[in-house]
Amino acid sequence: MTLAVPDRDFGGYIFDCDGTLADTMPLHYRAWQRLLAEYGATLSEDLFYEMGGKPTRKIVEALRDGHGLKIDDVPHAAARKEQYFLELIGEARPIEPVLEIARKWHHIKPLAVASGGSRRIVELTLDALGIRPLFDTVVCVEDYARGKPFPDAFLEAARRLQVAPADCLVFEDSPLGVEAAAAAGMQCVFVPRRSGR
Repeated sequence: MTLAVPDRDFGGYIFDCDGTLADTMPLHYRAWQRLLAEYGATLSEDLFYEMGGKPTRKIVEALRDGHGLKIDDVPHAAARKEQYFLELIGEARPIEPVLEIARKWHHIKPLAVASGGSRRIVELTLDALGIRPLFDTVVCVEDYARGKPFPDAFLEAARRLQVAPADCLVFEDSPLGVEAAAAAGMQCVFVPRRSGR
């Protein structure tokens, strides 16, 4: 994997978690498939990746409202999906080209994780990879009002890092995340999906 990283130093670096630092998107997809099978439904891989960056509860609501899934208790369904993911978390692997950049700037520039995931899931993912100490702050869905494609997660990360948004570089794997970075006035490096996954 080759990343198109701008040839300049930035004041701060902000990383999405799933699909960017952690090769966990296939694991999340398996968790979704398990949940939806309980409702006699499936989720195409294309639709799954289109919704990348959205909080679990928002995805459940979208599947209920836009795709006819009969779910009465959204929080309960979202919690079951997260539990199914946690059962797979031991299979999580780092995305090394991105992690190399975080390691390069650790202790030199402020670094943040900004995710659409819940704090519990994001921190457990970072811990499973042994990389949480690289980051000065971790911004999760509980920390902002509007999820991606809105810029709130990235703006909150920049605020915590005390770096102007225009001086932050974002690493993202989802179209919604790239859109959110642009809305925050930040340059963004797109992390392509892993081949063969």
